[in-house]
Parts: sequence; C-alpha cells; structure tokens
Amino acid sequence: MTDAARPRRRILSAELPDFPWDSLEGAKATAAAHPDGIINLSVGTPVDPVAPSIQLALSLNAGEPGYPQTIGTPELRAAVVAAMERRFGVPGVETAQVLPVVGTKEAIAWLPFILGVVPGQTVVIPELAYPTYEVGAKIAGADVLRSDSLLKIGPATPAMIFLNSPANPHGKVLGGDHLRKFVEFARERDVIVVSDECYLGLGWNGAEEDAPVSILDPRVCDGDFTNLIAVHSLSKTSNLASYRAGFLVGDTDLIAEALAVRKNAGLMMPGPIQAATVAALEDDDQETLQKTRYRQRRVLLAAAVEDAGLRIDDSEGGLYLWATEDRPCRETVDRLAALGILVAPGDFYGPAGAQHVRIGLTATDEDIAKAAQRLSTLEQ
Repeated sequence: MTDAARPRRRILSAELPDFPWDSLEGAKATAAAHPDGIINLSVGTPVDPVAPSIQLALSLNAGEPGYPQTIGTPELRAAVVAAMERRFGVPGVETAQVLPVVGTKEAIAWLPFILGVVPGQTVVIPELAYPTYEVGAKIAGADVLRSDSLLKIGPATPAMIFLNSPANPHGKVLGGDHLRKFVEFARERDVIVVSDECYLGLGWNGAEEDAPVSILDPRVCDGDFTNLIAVHSLSKTSNLASYRAGFLVGDTDLIAEALAVRKNAGLMMPGPIQAATVAALEDDDQETLQKTRYRQRRVLLAAAVEDAGLRIDDSEGGLYLWATEDRPCRETVDRLAALGILVAPGDFYGPAGAQHVRIGLTATDEDIAKAAQRLSTLEQ
C-alpha cells in the first residue's frame, strides 16, 4: 500500500474547540499585575475546606489495596438512592439505575460515544453551554445543534439532547413544565436526554415552586426514567472537585450500557473516594453550610455588580452571576481585569453570550469583599 493510499488516523484534537481559558491569558496577566493581587472569579473551583466527616471517611479507607468496583459499592449506590429522594424529591430509584463516575466532566465528555452516538447524528446542546457538551459530541464525531427550543430542532431526530438546570453559565432554572416537554419528545422519538443537574441543590429563589427540579422528578417524568439520565456532582455542593466524585442516575438499560463500556475501559471511581462520597451524601449539614456560604457571597457580590452599573440576567441558581454592560464581553473582561478581577467572557459558552460575562462566587469571603470594593471604583 502506498503512503497516499494508507488510511490516516483521526486527529481528534484538531476537531475539538480551542480550550477557552487559553484566550484569557492577557486579561489574567493584567489582573495579576494589580497592586493588591488578582481575584480570580473566572472559574468554578471550590475554595472552602472539605467537611471533616468526608475527610475522615477518606482517611479510614486510604489503606484499601484492591481494585474498586466500577458499579460502586452497595453502600455508595444505596447512599445515592437515599439522597436522590431526600435532597431532590426523586423516589423509587433502584441501585441498578445508579453509576458512579470519575467526575462528571469526564462522564459528559464520553457519554455520547459510550452510548453509541455515531458520526452523522446530531447532539443538541443549550444555546449557552458548558463547553464539554460540544466536546462530547465531537469525540463521538457527531454534529452539534445549539437550541433551547424543541421547535428549532424541527422534524429531524437527534441522537441525544443535553439539558442543564440550573445552567452554567447563566444560572437559568428550567421549570418542570419545560422539562416535561423534553421528556415527552424523548419518548415520542426515542431520543436520549441527559440532564446535567450539578447545580440542582443551589437554587436561589426562596419559593418552593421556583426551586430547581430534576428531570427524574415524578412531576416531570411520572416516575418513568426511560431514555433519561441525570448527571450529579459533589464538586460544588461539597467542595469535592479534587475528589472527582459524581454519579449518573436514570434509565436502567442506558446505565447498564454505560457500565459495561466503562468496566471494560477501566473507568472506575477509586475506592477511598467511593467511601468519601458516601459520607458526603449522608451528611446534609455540610451541604447546607456550603450553600449558606455561597448565598452570603452572592448577596454581597450581586449588589456590588449592580451598583457598578452592570445588569444581572437570569442567575436564579448555580454559582455564577451572568452580567452585562451591553457591550462586547471582552471589553468588560478587560475593564474588570484592570481592577484586578478576572471573569469569564460569555462567548466561551456560545455566540449568545457575546455581551455577557460570567462572574463566579467561588472565592473566599475575603476576596469577595475585596472584589465588591474594587467594583465600586469601576468607571461608568
């Protein structure tokens, strides 16, 4: 076979979008040059300590030498089942409908490929979306359609739809009626719906009827999980980003398929992390405390952002303020960088974010207070 006729390998990295944060290096350097240092509000990395109960569970199981179970220990699966009902109002989950994952970013990135999405098929992602949804579609070789509306999808049948509520970056919460329409669509056309619910416990509207709901909530799906997968993470609510602790819950057949592939690929949550995850799921007090911290930071920072002349849109849940000066987002990034505050430009998340910036609440109380003070000096 000549070199010209030899099949060439697929250069996957060339098909993926540029890593967004690489484009922030200039603004980051500007912010870092501030006399009082940089306050980085551009990422969602937790800064608060892991609860002692979780650390203790990790240390007590640190000596375990054997391979962990891909499906998770019985204790872990039982803890997920209990937490889904207690925290999120989702009763009736079976342990066979639970699968621990090595952080939900990894799970989302590989889920289209693992569940059989193939080149030529379409994966629908939100208009404004966490970049990994697009990455997952590209890994599978699928086409990407950005849409928040079933009408925009039209007569074509996609292979998979990603939903995100409360959403990253803009914090919008999808109501139960809206979610139910996607469930009905999935049933009519045999489409997989993956609902990213990593911020489900971080809703900020006080009324119970406005609280974020899971796609697995019986008011949304009538207790029928067919074609539905909910993605959950403890990175934000329990500060376990470094632990890579997440799990999938949903359709029994889809979970079994994901398990079979992940088992063969060696994608398993480490044993000590499984024990720590059980502790996190059983300790509601540490999660309540962390939400209180974020609520207090949000109140302080939101007031400062609005006093500085920016408008906050959506931001009903999650860990970010979605703000705009009604100017190109990169200009706002540069203006805030001059104050030593680094934020994420909205165009990271899709063309619809061209005039917004995402401002994170994941900074210490001290840094949030400093950011609020600096914002008071922003020229309007």
